[in-house]
Amino acid sequence: MSEVLSPSSFASDPPRGLPWAAGLVGFALGGFFDGILLHQVLQWHHLLSGLEGEGWQDLRVQVLADGLFHALMYLLALAGAVLLLRQHRHIGRTASPRALVGWALLGFGAWHVVDALLSHWWLGLHRVRMDTAHPLAWDLGWLIVFGVLPLALGWRLRAATRRPPSGGAAASAAALVLLAASAGWWAAQPPRGVRSTVTLLLAPEVPAARALQAAERLQGRVLWVNAAGTVWVLAPSAGQALPGRVWWDEGVLALSPSAIVGACLSWQAPQGGLPAVRPVPAAGRPGAAAVHAQQA
Repeated sequence: MSEVLSPSSFASDPPRGLPWAAGLVGFALGGFFDGILLHQVLQWHHLLSGLEGEGWQDLRVQVLADGLFHALMYLLALAGAVLLLRQHRHIGRTASPRALVGWALLGFGAWHVVDALLSHWWLGLHRVRMDTAHPLAWDLGWLIVFGVLPLALGWRLRAATRRPPSGGAAASAAALVLLAASAGWWAAQPPRGVRSTVTLLLAPEVPAARALQAAERLQGRVLWVNAAGTVWVLAPSAGQALPGRVWWDEGVLALSPSAIVGACLSWQAPQGGLPAVRPVPAAGRPGAAAVHAQQA
């Protein structure tokens, strides 16, 4: 005859690894949420937008930093998922679905607290909105909504650890992992409508004419160029085969949207539509070209 289990027969506390695992996944989700919404969709800031100096403000440096940030979030999400997998025997026996969600919310809120204290106010890497006269108000509002409130809710839910075994906790753990994987996948995607674009990164001292030559070889047109003329977004002609995801051509690094960095760069087109671009001769540099973007 099978033994009848009661709530008192379960472990008093979950193993230490379980809260850490769910919290780590929540922390990574907080980073992905910040990167996808604020860096890519709204474009309110890059990771290093608050750093002054021509080198730091180079779009290539800014997007590289964003890419490294996302890579770190991938590692944290993977570590959390592995820890959850290792604790699968304890899920449902020592933790309820509410507790798992609570630990994840603690991690999510912790990310925004760390980001505010470290990135916004101590190091000055960026603010929530860089284009406002009241950055502190935005910082505080964002911290309260996405930091303090999730922490408070997570703290309340995390105490629900004594529950009879059920599939609900395991389903919650699987949902957390799936959500982190989906966020990671989304972070690596280019925006809709630019999946056929190619991004060109020009090495220092490489003239803009090289980018125009690349555009001609791809039988495409120029969609956008950054102010320094070092980052170009091209639209190859329909059916034009690309040499690969990433290729190098005499000082020009070309990235298709299927490459993660190319996808990140594809989000950097100005809001409100891509500008039309026309080449004009560069003063004092015969045979080269300079680019001036004009809003269509």
